Amino acid sequence: MNELKDKMYSELGISKEVLDFCTEIEEKLQDRFKEFDEKAEYNQLKVIKAMQEARVSDVHFSASSGYGYNDLGRDTLEEVYAKVFNTEAALVRPQITCGTHALALALASNLRPGDELLSVSGKPYDTLEEVIGIRPSVGSLKEFGVTYSQVDLLPDGSFDKEGIKKAINSKTKLIAIQRSKGYLPRRTLSPYEIGDVIKFIKEINPELIVMVDNCYGEFVEYDEPSDFGADMTVGSLIKNPGGGLAPIGGYIVGTKECIEQASYRLTAPGLGREVGATLGVTQSFFQGLFLAPTVVSGALKGAVFAANIYEKLGFKVVPDGSEPRYDIIQAIEFGRPEGVIEFCKGIQAAAPVDSFVTPEPWAMPGYDSDVIMAAGAFIQGSSIELSADGPIKPPYAVYFQGGLTWYHAKLGIINSLQKLVDAGIVKL
Repeated sequence: MNELKDKMYSELGISKEVLDFCTEIEEKLQDRFKEFDEKAEYNQLKVIKAMQEARVSDVHFSASSGYGYNDLGRDTLEEVYAKVFNTEAALVRPQITCGTHALALALASNLRPGDELLSVSGKPYDTLEEVIGIRPSVGSLKEFGVTYSQVDLLPDGSFDKEGIKKAINSKTKLIAIQRSKGYLPRRTLSPYEIGDVIKFIKEINPELIVMVDNCYGEFVEYDEPSDFGADMTVGSLIKNPGGGLAPIGGYIVGTKECIEQASYRLTAPGLGREVGATLGVTQSFFQGLFLAPTVVSGALKGAVFAANIYEKLGFKVVPDGSEPRYDIIQAIEFGRPEGVIEFCKGIQAAAPVDSFVTPEPWAMPGYDSDVIMAAGAFIQGSSIELSADGPIKPPYAVYFQGGLTWYHAKLGIINSLQKLVDAGIVKL
């Protein structure tokens, strides 16, 4: 059987040298893989329990159109999300186009002119810079009189509590925390240390709203930031919680007041959550959420596999091969653009869709440098599917994530190494 498998890898362009190198590393990771499977089992049970308690039925899969009044499936899905994330309410809609949109919605709906937004996890993800107004943009929070400040993480990647305490003032209204690293080679924040800083912030001023960007972090651990008092936890359905089936959408879970504010911003004052047609995607939202814990487990295996391979080859990887995992993203620093580009070529060539396409850096909207993206996905831009991307600027790091199955993630990583070997960037 192994001969048949090796033959298939060969037919997909993988040399015996590369395959043997990767197989040796894979064999040493079985204990880590078991750990991911145990967390997936717990999260799977959590999702099933929420669906059972909400009495999900096939009637909830029906489509609505127009205003979407009395859409039972939409309302039940939001009940399920609130139960899964342990919050008072949820907004889960196809009208939320992406993670950036979900975050912009959460911010703009809960901030008013004269308020201050404070980020306590340092610089936010690139696409939020224009939302906030760090980089000028039409319709930014800055244009509406919302000011911004930030407190950087300490050199060890932990929260600077003393700095946070000094930064909070009478204008501070909303505290933003970004769980994942974005395009910064820093470590990901765990839900437990996020919970600790939420408690610290609430002791300073319990009226402050704490919002957590949870993108790429859902179902990685036993707990979510919402379990520790986050007023809003925000993410994209074409990442972890959509399980690869959600064709679009985003979510905001949290306090009833914050979610109500967001719903009025999403639709219109006076309408809020009562409108919003689901257009036939509700079943995909439910089924994707059901599959998400298993999909995330496969993506985690791919990430730790990549970390151990490239760490052994001498590259800086974040997290390293043995650190705990708090999101599905693996950063690898190549130190030169050719490494990033060849890695992405390998990921693209391993895709089931558009494998024949060669990714190239381009001036992608929302970023301050050229960005290369590899994503031969069934759903455009779905980064829970096998994907890799990175800005073409120092330290020339690539950010790898996803894989709807462990076996696909495995092929992608092996193929990325093959491309680097073929280009003479890596020698085994």
